[in-house]
Amino acid sequence: MDFSLMQRVFPFFVEAALVTIQISALALILGLAMAALAAAAKLSRSWVLRAVGTAYVSLFRGTPCLIQLFVLYFGGPQIGINLEPFAAGVIGLGANIGAYMAESIRGAILAVDKGQTEAARTIGFGRAQTMRLVVLPQAARLMIRPLGVNTVALVKGSALVSTISVVELTYTAQRFIGSTYKPFEIFGVAALLYMIIVYAVARTVDMLDRRYAQV
Repeated sequence: MDFSLMQRVFPFFVEAALVTIQISALALILGLAMAALAAAAKLSRSWVLRAVGTAYVSLFRGTPCLIQLFVLYFGGPQIGINLEPFAAGVIGLGANIGAYMAESIRGAILAVDKGQTEAARTIGFGRAQTMRLVVLPQAARLMIRPLGVNTVALVKGSALVSTISVVELTYTAQRFIGSTYKPFEIFGVAALLYMIIVYAVARTVDMLDRRYAQV
């Protein structure tokens, strides 16, 4: 194993890892926003909103994320949507993970004891007030683990944006392999940095879970 090569390329991979973190963080924010809207739509009394929420979740969970990225980046110009690779990656990953997070959020809300809702309504709370003050605080505790799993999947799935020329960890590894012909060492460095990022996410989830458990 060529440790000197791994040491030489490591700074370049650290820069690429920062891009991976950035694109994952932005996609996570977008995904959470879309997930919240989709979950609210699927729990709505309006059949139109429920249909829209169901269609979104079914579409993005039922098709590969890679195809979604290709349609957005390569197919977008055909309908007048021209996105930079980074923006396409954020939107594509965010929309995809949002569909999975929507089910996590909806499941957590439905898991809250219905008696809590009925009790809130008997003391005069409206539907929105009951959701905001009673249901969501209890559901938040149940969301942490599933959303944490989704976040880890998002970080690992961010490697797909290398296919649309976003210079992140996987794309950087592919470029160095083309010039060094040493895939074991190069992918080893990339894997190490992915593991560090995923470990940081997992530790953050554990911390949040313990904090909510004490409330």
